[in-house]
Amino acid sequence: MSVLMKAKEAADQAYEAIKTKVEAMGKNGLHPHMAVLLVEGDPASAYYAQSKQRIASKLGVAFHLHAFPANVTEDEILRLITQLNDDPTVHGIMLELPLPKHLSANKIEQAISPMKDIDGVTPSNKLATVTGGAGLYPATPQACIKLLNHYGYRLEGKNVTLIGRGQTVGMPLFHMLQRENATVTVCHSRTPDLALHLSHAEIAFVAVGRPDAVDRSMVHPNLAIIDAGINETADGKIVGDVATDAGNHACAISPVPGGVGTLTTAILFENLMKAIGMQFGEELR
Repeated sequence: MSVLMKAKEAADQAYEAIKTKVEAMGKNGLHPHMAVLLVEGDPASAYYAQSKQRIASKLGVAFHLHAFPANVTEDEILRLITQLNDDPTVHGIMLELPLPKHLSANKIEQAISPMKDIDGVTPSNKLATVTGGAGLYPATPQACIKLLNHYGYRLEGKNVTLIGRGQTVGMPLFHMLQRENATVTVCHSRTPDLALHLSHAEIAFVAVGRPDAVDRSMVHPNLAIIDAGINETADGKIVGDVATDAGNHACAISPVPGGVGTLTTAILFENLMKAIGMQFGEELR
């Protein structure tokens, strides 16, 4: 029977450490503040934003949800980002996706100050993710590795198959895995025989955004799988990229929901703590 790599314990540990830091900062007159930008129209985005707001309240983090109507212009959003960048009481900024088609996520994300970019989407933070330099790394790839480590897996020397090469998860994760000294094979929509690559893998990360991208025939009993996919079925059910019966044949798999996504939210708050350290440096000591 496969081990279900649930993220709650790892997330709770992260939140406990964050809460301790927030309390210490408060004693020094510093009150962490996260700003989230949401363009209305996508129910899932609204749900995730509200979830962050609830967690922020529990942690003692100030949280401001800036909600825009669906017909908002780019200039309106960019003006707010400029204000938030210049506001020393705001320490972290993130943009909920997806956006309506008339808005450019890339243009808007690039306007965020790199030192407040808690989702790791600005060019300088993307570069830091590639090089391993100082910066704020994307939360979901971090969550993938942290969840695997929480269950005792180490990546050094392991044969890893990474399915997906998207800019949000796949490619940042590839660079992080390289720095962990894993031997990484990247597969994608043009890979002709996915099962062949998985047959040689000890660990697989799946991030393609398509239900049943990995089916039972591709999985073997010595494979540990981190499923970073999140998809909504026609009947409103949330599922990952790995078929349910496929996960039952692996030695371990992260569930969806309750896996990578749960830990990703915790890491956004960890990035907020790191952002504050970058902004204030020695003043925090």
